[in-house]
Amino acid sequence: MSALLEQLIADFHERPLPTPTHREAELPALSGKIDAIIGMRRTGKTWFLFQTMQHYLEQGIPKQAMLYVNFDDERLLPMMAAELGQIIDTYYRMFPEHRDRTCYFFFDEVQNISGWEVWLRRMVDTERVQIAVTGSSAKLLSREIATALRGRSLSTEMFPFSFREALAHEEIEGSSAPRPGARKRALLENRLRRYLLNGGFPEVQTVSDNHRIRILQEYVDVVILRDIVERYQVSNILPLRTLIRHLLATPATLFSVNKFYNDLRSQGLACGKNTLHDYFEYLKDAYLIYPVSIHSRSERTRRVNPRKVYVIDTGLANAFLHRPQSDWGRLLENFVFMELRRKGLAIEYYR
Repeated sequence: MSALLEQLIADFHERPLPTPTHREAELPALSGKIDAIIGMRRTGKTWFLFQTMQHYLEQGIPKQAMLYVNFDDERLLPMMAAELGQIIDTYYRMFPEHRDRTCYFFFDEVQNISGWEVWLRRMVDTERVQIAVTGSSAKLLSREIATALRGRSLSTEMFPFSFREALAHEEIEGSSAPRPGARKRALLENRLRRYLLNGGFPEVQTVSDNHRIRILQEYVDVVILRDIVERYQVSNILPLRTLIRHLLATPATLFSVNKFYNDLRSQGLACGKNTLHDYFEYLKDAYLIYPVSIHSRSERTRRVNPRKVYVIDTGLANAFLHRPQSDWGRLLENFVFMELRRKGLAIEYYR
C-alpha cells in the first residue's frame, strides 16, 4: 500500500492540472472546517476541485502543498479506515518540509471508505490542513456528507452550468451593458434558447441532440437505480419511474401526491400513498427536483396546498418532454427559479 500511495502522490504532482470552465461558486475554506461540495451527480464537483487547486496555485501556494486522492480508484479498494492514515503519513514522508505549513487536501468520492468521517475530523483537529471532499453514492447521498461530519463542515452546493457559465464554456462574453447591441443581443437570445433546450450539464454541452438526450436520460436512470432503488431497497419500480417522468415532463407546475395517487389507480398501478410521499422525498434528496411551498404565514396552509416542483436542469426536463417547443414558458420559469436558487434565496410561490 505504501508504494502505491507514493506512486499516486507522485503522479498527481507530475501531471498538469486540467483547465475547467470557471464556476462562479467559491469554497469558504475556513480554518477548522471541512469543505463539502454537494449536489447531483455529473454537475462538475470533481472539476470544481481542480478549479480550486488552480486558484491556490495562482495565489502562490506550491502544488507540493496540495494532495488530490480519488477514492474511486480501484487500486485503493478495498481500503479500511485504519489505512487512511497511511495517506497522510506517506505524503509527509515525501514532503517533510510541509508539516509546518498549511496543506490542502482534496478527497473525491471519500464515502467509498468506511469510517472516513472519523478520520477526517481527527485530521482537522491534529494537523495543519484544509480539506475539501466530494461524494455521490447510494451509500451516502451528497447532502449527508455534511451531516456525517457532525458540524465540522461547510457545504457548497454545485449545480449544472448557469447560463453565464455555459457562455463561458463556449468562450462567449456576456454583455455588461444595460441594452446590448443588435448583434450581441441576437447571439445571446440564440444561446439562451439553446440553453433552455440543452441545459447546463457540462458533459452534454458539445454533443449532438440525440446523444444529449440519451446521456441525460441515463443520468436519471443512475439516480433511479443507485440513489433510490439500491439505497432504499425499492421493489415497486414502475410507479417510481412514472412519478419521475411526470415531474420531469411538467417542470414549474403544481404537484399533489393525492392527485397523482388517484391517477396511478386509474391506470391500474398499485402504490400506496405513503410510498409516493417517500418517493417524492427521495427525489428531492437526490437533488433531482426542488419543491416549493405556497407563500403563507400559516403552516397549515403551506401543508395542505400543493407544492410547485422545479427540476434541477431545463435540459433534463426537455429530455422527457414530448414537444419542448410548446413548453417555453415552463422552461423559462424553471430557468429563473434555478438562477434564484443558485443565489441561495428562500423561494415560495404566490397566487
